[in-house]
This record gives sequence, structure tokens and C-alpha cells, in this order.
Amino acid sequence: MKAIIAFIFITLTTVAFAQDNKVVQAEFTVEGICNMCKSRIENALKIDEVRYAKWDKHSKILKTAFLYPAVTADSLQKRIAAVGHDTENHKAPKDVYKNLPGCCLYRDGVKTH
Repeated sequence: MKAIIAFIFITLTTVAFAQDNKVVQAEFTVEGICNMCKSRIENALKIDEVRYAKWDKHSKILKTAFLYPAVTADSLQKRIAAVGHDTENHKAPKDVYKNLPGCCLYRDGVKTH
């Protein structure tokens, strides 16, 4: 009986928490050059809380829709920086950046291709 009550309580708490989240949209700049960059950037945001993530390699703008406050635009920028791409507020770690494929090294003045 206690197990059933605990299960119901956890379920109701989870549902209530999920209802507190709202979908918000954000756009921010992400550095990158090519379609491999695009794939890496968008894949970094393939998490349950992100509803939409689309990066344009020419404008360098990432458009997102996500569940707030489960995640924030800042936390998404940190995820992207962690895979090697500088954002408006977070710079990719040097060791991660230098391990990107040669065509993706955007800090070296390479043009979009």
C-alpha cells in the first residue's frame, strides 16, 4: 500500500513539474563553417527538453525552442561550446576546438563552405 501511495505521489509530482515548463524560443550566434559543423551543433541539442534546433551556416544564427526552466538558452550555449563551437556567451575549450576536423576550424578565418 505504501508503495502504491509513493508511486502515485511521484507520478503526480512529475506531472506537476512537467506542467510548470513552458516552451520558449531563443536565437543566438554560434560559430561554424560547414554542414559537419551544422550537424554537430544541432546534435548537441538533441535532448528531450529541446523541441527545435536549427542552425544556419551563413547567418551563424541558431534558432531554438525548448522547455523552460528545465533548460535555458545559457545552458544550451554551454552544451554547444562543449562540442567545439563558440557562442555569444561561451567559448569552446581550446582542446575540444583543436580536435575538430580541419574544415571546421572557424577561428582560422576559413570561409563558410
